[in-house]
Amino acid sequence: MAIGPTIETERLLLRPPRAEDIPAWNAFHADEDVMRHLGGVQGPELTWRSICTMTGAWTIEGFSMFSVIEKSTGEWVGRLGPWRPNGWPGTEIGWGLVRSSWGRGYATEGATAVMDYAVDILGWSEVIHTILPENAASVRVAERLGSRFMRKQETPPPFEGMMWDVYGQTADEWRARRN
Repeated sequence: MAIGPTIETERLLLRPPRAEDIPAWNAFHADEDVMRHLGGVQGPELTWRSICTMTGAWTIEGFSMFSVIEKSTGEWVGRLGPWRPNGWPGTEIGWGLVRSSWGRGYATEGATAVMDYAVDILGWSEVIHTILPENAASVRVAERLGSRFMRKQETPPPFEGMMWDVYGQTADEWRARRN
């Protein structure tokens, strides 16, 4: 039973998470370099909870992160998509990819498709990206999407004690850029 849509781009399939994604997601969460800007390394127990939280958000919110599948290989290469847990600073499109996928344009490609989805289907009036200031690669992705620095934001629980840079744009700005 599908809990959400599948979005296809030139090189990617974006679909809701499935049980078969758990081993790859465990490896993703165990990689220190990958998790440096995503809350730190997590073991299998927390990873399972994370997947269930994201999957449950499809039922509660009607949207959530997608599993990112590389079409040419069928491999799970990350998670990307709309995100707005309780207490979040806005309607976010976020991303996190396995290290072997870095520098290939997948974050921009996937986020572009999901920005369209968020604006056109979900009806969002604003899209943000919460990024730790030292995460230069994610800042570049946000800027390629046409987002700009908007404000500093204290991180909500359970990430207290950090400050994010919030990048974003309105739906009208996204539509104008897209057209």
